[in-house]
Amino acid sequence: MNKRIALSLIVSCACVCSACGQTSSAPDTLPGDTAAIPEETQVSVLPDETVVLETLPEEEVPTAALGASGTRDNTPVCYVPTASGITVYSNALAEIDASNTAEGYIMVNYKGTNPKVKLQITGGNGVTYTYTLGGGYETFPLSAGSGSYKVAVYENVSGNQYALAISQTISANITNANGPYLYPNQYVNFNAGSQVVAKAKQLAEGCSNELDVVTKIYNYATTITYDYTKANSVQSGYIPNPDAIMQNGTGICLDYASVMASMLRSQGIPTRLEVGYAGSAYHAWISTYITDIGWVNGVIEFDGVNWSLMDPTFAASAGDSTLKNFIGDGSNYKTKYIY
Repeated sequence: MNKRIALSLIVSCACVCSACGQTSSAPDTLPGDTAAIPEETQVSVLPDETVVLETLPEEEVPTAALGASGTRDNTPVCYVPTASGITVYSNALAEIDASNTAEGYIMVNYKGTNPKVKLQITGGNGVTYTYTLGGGYETFPLSAGSGSYKVAVYENVSGNQYALAISQTISANITNANGPYLYPNQYVNFNAGSQVVAKAKQLAEGCSNELDVVTKIYNYATTITYDYTKANSVQSGYIPNPDAIMQNGTGICLDYASVMASMLRSQGIPTRLEVGYAGSAYHAWISTYITDIGWVNGVIEFDGVNWSLMDPTFAASAGDSTLKNFIGDGSNYKTKYIY
């Protein structure tokens, strides 16, 4: 039986930035009343009003720039997250649908009118992810694995002052370990009709295995031009749009990672979008799960024979010697968040 192991492939650019998931403590869960509900659902209705105020930091956006016919089926495999309505925590302002935690995600729907709303998710590892909500159901991965998660939605009051709209602690038993890295989410946003999905199908045509697909998509990603203007002007709460990035042919490191993660997931290859530091620069890259390869720590390129360290986004604008000198043994890269 083939052993299922993993390959770590970084898609990063050196970019100093302003915003992707800051840690912050969230307020305690508020007690609530339970309304009469259908037997097939479990809905907790929380108070419509809160008086707890929290000061939330702005998120940083990783932007840094460091200077033959195959046998594999390339039919897109686009997992579709759903708000099933089986386990829902709700009040007049927001809903938290925890029906599919076994697949490694939750969905959150902000129903109010406040123009600036934040979501915080804290897993058992103590890492807090901060997202910007846009209204309507959005998907968020449970990156800390099985265990307890605290989920809280906040409405802006003024400046960086926020009032708690809803808070709930949920328990997740994730049975699909790759689920968080196959489903689309806010940062890796695609569907069956997305242009990145069609492009990934085209790139994967003629590939014989997953590694061929990764190589083709990697080579495509290095044709994207790094956008220094965008890196200098990007605002807190920035969310990448993979189709727009592909159309424009330019982006920052978070864009590179989002495009590649979307393409690979749509080909059924579990892929993590990771955010952290390359040296002192805030970066985004990917790790990809491949059959019969194994974990390769750091950033890598495979030439068909040997593995060597490489940063594809950096590779788009830096010489080989500069690249290899910076990357070294991969210890410059430190993961902080996983999407």
